[in-house]
Amino acid sequence: MIKRPLLIGIAGGTGSGKSTVTKEIFKAIGEGNITIIEQDSYYKDQSHLSFEERINTNYDHPDAFDNKLLIEHLSDLLEGKSINKPIYDFENHNRKKETIKVEPNDIIILEGILILYEKEIRDLLDIKIFVDTDSDVRIIRRILRDMKDRGRTLDSVIVQYMSTVRPAHLQFVEPTKRYADLIIPEGGYNKVAIDIIVARINEIINNHS
Repeated sequence: MIKRPLLIGIAGGTGSGKSTVTKEIFKAIGEGNITIIEQDSYYKDQSHLSFEERINTNYDHPDAFDNKLLIEHLSDLLEGKSINKPIYDFENHNRKKETIKVEPNDIIILEGILILYEKEIRDLLDIKIFVDTDSDVRIIRRILRDMKDRGRTLDSVIVQYMSTVRPAHLQFVEPTKRYADLIIPEGGYNKVAIDIIVARINEIINNHS
């Protein structure tokens, strides 16, 4: 392992292709060298709220995330310590009791819509990436994902998108683009951008090994 892990942040709106970019980097660099942390795992525990109240939580607002725990875990990984990453249940809108043990690695990728919003998180990142994709593509991807993976109905996804997701994107997510070192149009389908990122990662690893 290199002296200090390389921490890469991949931000962008819902359905922008952040996960695809992460997977392409993962494939190019190699499974044994990368640890992936999803910001979605760090939604706040809501055990004190009723199910109806949890449904009405705005999950695209910065206040929905347990950034204190996320920063603590990122710091531990950067120091070479393992963490117990939370698991979020999107059907019950709450954090599970179980956790996943995650080991540090040469490269740590933090992926999420608002990872560039908090200065304390930005300051930990070595490379800051923003995935920029047209809104019509993003909403279609969100509909497909939420219906398939999160047990949502079409109506509920559309209502949530119009009432909270879109306003939050314009207010909180889109402005963080200015903090990015690299903006990737079209996400993981932009092979040139992926190749540039992978080359830079390999360069840093080789210089620090």
